[in-house]
Amino acid sequence: MVQPAKPLPRAPTLVRNSSAARALNLIGDRWTLLLLYAAFMGVKRFDGFIAMTGMARSLLTDRLGRLEAAGVLEKRLYQTRPPRSDYHLTAMGQDLYDSALMLLGWEMRWRFDTACPSHQIIHSPCGQPLRPVLVCQACAAPVKVRDITLTPGPGAGFEPAPRARHSRRSSDDTLGGVTLHPMLERSIEVLGDRWTAYLLAASFYGLTRFKDLQAELQAASNILTDRLTRLVERGMLERRLYQTRPERWEYRLTQEGRDFFPLIVALMAWGDRWLAGEAGAPEILTHACGARLVPVVRCQACDGPVDVKTTVLPIASR
Repeated sequence: MVQPAKPLPRAPTLVRNSSAARALNLIGDRWTLLLLYAAFMGVKRFDGFIAMTGMARSLLTDRLGRLEAAGVLEKRLYQTRPPRSDYHLTAMGQDLYDSALMLLGWEMRWRFDTACPSHQIIHSPCGQPLRPVLVCQACAAPVKVRDITLTPGPGAGFEPAPRARHSRRSSDDTLGGVTLHPMLERSIEVLGDRWTAYLLAASFYGLTRFKDLQAELQAASNILTDRLTRLVERGMLERRLYQTRPERWEYRLTQEGRDFFPLIVALMAWGDRWLAGEAGAPEILTHACGARLVPVVRCQACDGPVDVKTTVLPIASR
């Protein structure tokens, strides 16, 4: 009896190489973002992460393991009988601080809340509340999407798309912990969903129409429709009619959406440093001043540099 031929394996879906996308593949889920938020707020021990984030123990163990395997966290033994360890940000992990600050800056511009602990960080050199700004290292001008030109870099090309994640929220996918302000839900909802963040990044590339966005992201129609709807409802994209018969719509960034751009730039720079490998940066950003963009974070009050060592956490969050 002739056996039916086995179906040929499907060719992997390819997506454009992107350091920002690689960064989001690693940290871009809501629980990983919550864990990193807690780490930057000074939490190091397992029970402390649970208290601040409300994560289930099994979920926290999984995310800690992933970040340790990726090199973002390292486990250190602090007690031998019984053995107990805490978790510290590595150099790779601490280098995510610029991205964390850009998320913080976006939050404060659009949803500032004096009750949120992370909105009370002080820039120690000047003693003022921190208002972080991403600037071009060459000319010190703030980084804005209209001033940036993108060209292929030495690592340009295509790679297999990451495995799809479960796209719907589970019923327990909510923020826990009494010390974590509910305002953070909005930021984590945007950055903690990979397709939403990918879609915003594609919008910064100038893509506005459904077919072009779908071709770039290789997203299923229902996923893309859902994320476009979410971003319109949240005021980060707006729909504009460009054809009447049949009706066709473009999706353009609002001012709030454009203000998200420094975060994408910071993630891209971090991905270039830690995830690009020997091939180098997939994309090159050139600033309007003519220099290749090297983004750095400055304090809006004193124009001084900002990093982990020059910021002071509010007492209540230590």
